[in-house]
Amino acid sequence: MIQPSKRKIREPRITLVGAGPGDPELITMKGANALKDADVVLYDALVNEKVLEYASADSIRVFVGKRSGAHSSTQEEINKLMVDYALHYGHVVRLKGGDPFVFGRGYEELNFAEGYSIPAKVIPGLSSSISVPGLQQIPVTHRGLSESFWVVTGTTTSGAISNDLYEAARTKATVVVLMGLNKLKDIVKLYQTEHKNNLPVAVIQSGSTDNEKLAIGIVDTIVEVVEEKGIEAPAILVFGEVVSLHPDFQPIRDFFAAIKEEL
Repeated sequence: MIQPSKRKIREPRITLVGAGPGDPELITMKGANALKDADVVLYDALVNEKVLEYASADSIRVFVGKRSGAHSSTQEEINKLMVDYALHYGHVVRLKGGDPFVFGRGYEELNFAEGYSIPAKVIPGLSSSISVPGLQQIPVTHRGLSESFWVVTGTTTSGAISNDLYEAARTKATVVVLMGLNKLKDIVKLYQTEHKNNLPVAVIQSGSTDNEKLAIGIVDTIVEVVEEKGIEAPAILVFGEVVSLHPDFQPIRDFFAAIKEEL
């Protein structure tokens, strides 16, 4: 049971804050200011704990994230904690990696807070779907290469591959897949079925952090390259011609050019 604060309890309110892709400097100023004002911070596994340094020293920090093989809070538990802490302490910041509304279930939490008549607002964050490729100088759109981009979850709540990926693989758009590393082989097969064997692909682990790793290849080789590089989750997948703009793709381009000349 949550014990009431000995401090003067402020009016309950909740702020959903996007922490960005991982680098603590990539949180917005507005997000950092919300943390500074928080009485309680509920934070996810993908949040760099250095971001918590923006919070007041006497704030309560509660880890509610998910890690493979470790205890994780259910969404229902998180919703209840968020409301209970707001009622007992005042201002609760619900801190999420990336952006709260990009596969972050932020709207569910917003709706739950409103059900208890607790004022709630959202402070967006930099989504890894755009910022992580950008930090690698891979644009998700580029004139002549890609006129649009898709952001798709790799794995649904049932554990199956997202049906949207079947449609995405048929387009010329850049396709960014979140939470899809364990489905990489299945996604590759989708692109091979569409005869896109030579489409450039990037896999980026822990983008913007000290643990960042990059694998660059094509549809037919990316699984092998990911294994060679030892890429692990969390990672994003980027399928599209824009990946060819990365400097590491030049040797691959040269290789195929040489083969073409020989033929």
